Amino acid sequence: MPPSRSDPNLYQISQTSKMALEWVVLGYAAAAEAIMVLLLTLPGIDGLRRGLISITRNLLKPFLAVVPFCLFLLMDIYWKYETRPSCESPGSCTPTEQLRHQKSIMKSQRNALLIVAALMFYWLLYSVTLLVLKAEQLNQRIEKLNSQD
Repeated sequence: MPPSRSDPNLYQISQTSKMALEWVVLGYAAAAEAIMVLLLTLPGIDGLRRGLISITRNLLKPFLAVVPFCLFLLMDIYWKYETRPSCESPGSCTPTEQLRHQKSIMKSQRNALLIVAALMFYWLLYSVTLLVLKAEQLNQRIEKLNSQD
């Protein structure tokens, strides 16, 4: 029998698994951005750098979708923070509810760090790509000037 919406525990579990997929996608995007930044800044791979620059330039626009996605996930964290149950007095919550509340806070903090990392890596990837392009253009100008002499 499929879970019904009337059973809150099963509905909450299915919603949690859907949200986990969003965080996995964001984690993979952040990891891909970090790998590209690392490959662009490694010394000694000048032959690969040109192809890597063109790949990175083509991927910058699709990776821009990370920014609104992060804002959506940040709003989700805020909504969970605002609608969380309050366990202010010592006897108001059971130990299970307190543990669930503490886990929720820890997951929110981890997810906020993931959002910051994804946005930072996108900015770094954009900046490094522009700097590498400018350096390559300057090297071409120097070679052109040297060949004219």
